[in-house]
Amino acid sequence: MRAGILAVMVSLSTILISGCQATPRHPAAAAAGTVPGPLETIRSGSTSWIIRTSQMAGPADLAGYTDHTSVRSGEPFRLFVSSSDGNFTVRSYRLGWYGGTGAHLVWTSPAVRGMRQAAPTLTRLRMVTTNWRPSLTVRTTGWLPGAYLLLLRAANGKEKYVPMVVRSDSARDAVLIVDAVNTEEAYNAWGGYSLYHGPRELAARRSLEVTFDRPYDDGGARGLMDYAMPVIREAEQSGVRLAYATSADLDADPGLLAGARGIVFGGHDEYWTPGLRDAVTKARDAGTNLAFLGANSVFWRVRYAAGRLGPRRVLIGYKDARLDPVKNRSDTTVRWRSNPFPEPENSLTGMLYECFPAVGAFTIRDPGFFLFAGTGVRAGTSYPGLIGDEADRAYPIAGTPANLQVVAHSPTTCGPAHHTFSDASYYTAASGAGVFTTGSIEWVRALAGPDPRAGVGPAAVAFARKVTINVFRALAGGPLGRTHPAHGDLSTLHASPSTVSGTGGPVGSTSSHLPVNGRA
Repeated sequence: MRAGILAVMVSLSTILISGCQATPRHPAAAAAGTVPGPLETIRSGSTSWIIRTSQMAGPADLAGYTDHTSVRSGEPFRLFVSSSDGNFTVRSYRLGWYGGTGAHLVWTSPAVRGMRQAAPTLTRLRMVTTNWRPSLTVRTTGWLPGAYLLLLRAANGKEKYVPMVVRSDSARDAVLIVDAVNTEEAYNAWGGYSLYHGPRELAARRSLEVTFDRPYDDGGARGLMDYAMPVIREAEQSGVRLAYATSADLDADPGLLAGARGIVFGGHDEYWTPGLRDAVTKARDAGTNLAFLGANSVFWRVRYAAGRLGPRRVLIGYKDARLDPVKNRSDTTVRWRSNPFPEPENSLTGMLYECFPAVGAFTIRDPGFFLFAGTGVRAGTSYPGLIGDEADRAYPIAGTPANLQVVAHSPTTCGPAHHTFSDASYYTAASGAGVFTTGSIEWVRALAGPDPRAGVGPAAVAFARKVTINVFRALAGGPLGRTHPAHGDLSTLHASPSTVSGTGGPVGSTSSHLPVNGRA
């Protein structure tokens, strides 16, 4: 499920570090809450953000993290870096289209004193955490809202990423892109532990809580690159006014969503707190459109705790009501569809998570669906490989919207034992809000280009890109139900309400220990 996109695309703006003022490359006025789409498309881009394989630093050689997952423009954050290779520099990039280069270089730091920081510690609940000294303070005066990469470069030329989001003050009259930091941290195995496994990939030794007070594994920004970067590239070509935030921001400040035209979730947004879900549900019920451009969304219920560096720095995920000391509460950390308070994801996304590892061809059922406009599809048109490696399916069960419209119905296999379907769906709420779900994680990967590993070719890429642009432009127009009311047709599929065809588990079950990949 973690076959990543090799290229990374992100960029930053003004930085004030250790008392040294950098010259802003963006006008100060751009620090308002939203970003006009056309503004950034005309700026010069750079490919200097890309780390070549030979330049990637080892996990113990160079790594860093920030004390906030996001800040507002003008707010400072601290950067904690461990470098065994001496001094380092930081380059800041903002993610976007930028003529196809993927990023805009904003600033380069002077040399920063590097040192090897203390070894991480392991808590009783198998959480890997650090107690590092801050290396520098970054002030964000003049930064545009957006997704950013800090590119660390050691004296020996080795490099590593640190992600950061500059969140919008408000998403009013904009389409908000959400960085799924909860899911990124859940999968983060820096230090040998994640919510999935411990040493030697043993699920029984997995963490029961994880912290943002540590670097990310691999290149340092895998989740952002794999599941948000391709979406942002398309969004910033769309001409739509955009806003940016993280999943933690929506839990902390649901008012940020007031008046938003739409909210877009990337390829993989699996871990949701009750506060996050409540905020998004209320926004939908106030007329804000939603788009889930992946699959497996809203699957695990988690909660936050404070960490050494502040609130919402620890993500708690026991994944088993019997293990969680918080008993019989709406924030007991189990699957959203599970006891003690089952609230399946279909009441928000329209569908249930179906299975992993999914393989199939995205198959058109409703060629007249308005978001397919300009693609030239017909009933039965299929795009091999566009279903993978996790998929959703529509089920005729409680919580599924009565007017759910299934616009793609794709034969899918999930390993040798499961033959099922992956669906793409659309429904409209009483508020007029429209909710579109692609039902496949591979959708966002396809936005980055052909994927030979999955069998995704140029035709699938062109289709996914065109539909994604259509999604952003449609969401920006206000409640979709006013002009495109959904027409329920799930009953015509004669689908079974039983979830035995998938691997997501039954509705109303009791969560138990899961395999390494976390799919029940």
